Amino acid sequence: MHHNGLRTAVLLGALSAVIIVVGAWFGGGAGVQIAVLVALATSGVAYFFSDRIALSAMRARPVGEVEQPLLYRIVRELSTEARQPMPRLYVSPTMQPNAFATGRNPRNAAVCVTYGITQLLDERELRGVIGHELSHVYNRDILISSVAGALATMITYLGYVGLFFGGGDEDEGPGFIGAILMIVLGPVAAGMIQMAISRSREYQADESGARLTGDPLALASALRKIEMGARQLPLPENGRIASASHLMIANPFRGAGIGRMFSTHPPTAERVARLERMAGYRR
Repeated sequence: MHHNGLRTAVLLGALSAVIIVVGAWFGGGAGVQIAVLVALATSGVAYFFSDRIALSAMRARPVGEVEQPLLYRIVRELSTEARQPMPRLYVSPTMQPNAFATGRNPRNAAVCVTYGITQLLDERELRGVIGHELSHVYNRDILISSVAGALATMITYLGYVGLFFGGGDEDEGPGFIGAILMIVLGPVAAGMIQMAISRSREYQADESGARLTGDPLALASALRKIEMGARQLPLPENGRIASASHLMIANPFRGAGIGRMFSTHPPTAERVARLERMAGYRR
């Protein structure tokens, strides 16, 4: 867990370093200020409204104990075990098995599961998934992803600022060709670092969730079933669902070939192997 936290800090530092390098290369103080304002606005929306955006994208509706007694009991027990407030519970009508948690802190958290996952997993596996999702909230992953998104946004806008304001004099900036390269390479570099941060947070939520439930193998079993179900019932890659996809426990899209390579989710086989090592499991 500490290793994943350190890795996340290093990756956030790398994003910041890219911003400094790009800003220094273009030498545009005004451009940097504009980028900072845009990034702050973007991260503010992501931080304060991430729950509404994600729940709306999945057409989720709130549920209570009468409608979902098993789910409610699991969430209540794990929240009590963690000594944290009970989050709001939602169910999405989607048949694909998946789940996510969102909210800027434990007092404003929401846990959402799809109808498909409630039909696919047994109680032990569902408990493992809920432990994973609650860990995202307790680890403040919404804040971390918002910061990472803000830094990536800054890099993208710096590239555009450099193109329009920094490419006129080769002695004072990177020139037009350099600005074009920065527009292409800057966001690519930022996206790859963001991807690495997302994967690191998934590993950490797996570990934290397994410790919360005391049952790493339950989550490992759930992940195998979820990946198979997600492949059989991939969600359409529209903008609304894409904005929430990084929050989900498994990649909701088809994700074949190079798309799988650049997924924000780590390979399920590696996640399962880590959980099995936690449990002391030997094949």
